[in-house]
Amino acid sequence: MEKPIQHFWNIRIDDAKEALEANNFEVFTAMNLAGARNIIMEEILPKSQPKSVSWGGSITVAASGIYDALLGHPEITMIDTTATDVPAAEKIERRRHSLLVDLYFTGTNAVTEEGQLVNLDMIGNRIGGLTFGPKEVVVLAGRNKIVPDVEAAMLRIKNYVAPANAMRLDMKTPCVKTGRCEDCKSPSRICNTWTITEKAFPKGRVKIILINADLGL
Repeated sequence: MEKPIQHFWNIRIDDAKEALEANNFEVFTAMNLAGARNIIMEEILPKSQPKSVSWGGSITVAASGIYDALLGHPEITMIDTTATDVPAAEKIERRRHSLLVDLYFTGTNAVTEEGQLVNLDMIGNRIGGLTFGPKEVVVLAGRNKIVPDVEAAMLRIKNYVAPANAMRLDMKTPCVKTGRCEDCKSPSRICNTWTITEKAFPKGRVKIILINADLGL
């Protein structure tokens, strides 16, 4: 068989898509980031016609180029929550306002084969947008985010995603030194609020693009 790894992931992604759709998510699949960007620009945006957009912070969304493309869009107001040239208090205010946009972009820490999204946040703006507020949400998820169930999702997040993110953000937490969750009491702790999104409500509000590539954390 040619390209067995790709074939393996095609099967896993198709199974995850079916499970997610059964839980009222609208699901798209793409072979790479360019394909995901095309889905957003050619299918989601024309249908949603958002006047305002923002994001919850995502390595995958940033890598897709969508953020840069929409930042200069003449008909869309972008609430830039990651600008480096504004005070910390202003960033928080922007994140608060971002919860009322028409279209919200984010990633996810894990996608279960049972059709759930599992996330762990420090501040809560990312999971806040996913849960309620924005009219529609687009989640970009690489194949590496797919796990068997909620328990596997939590293990993945606590023992890989969270420590790796803490390292990426130069946080002063024990996991930066040990490479594993220490259930710390550090003021810089990024593991504060869990969410398990069992189903999308209303149906189709949350749109997920499953990408056949290892992306983000």
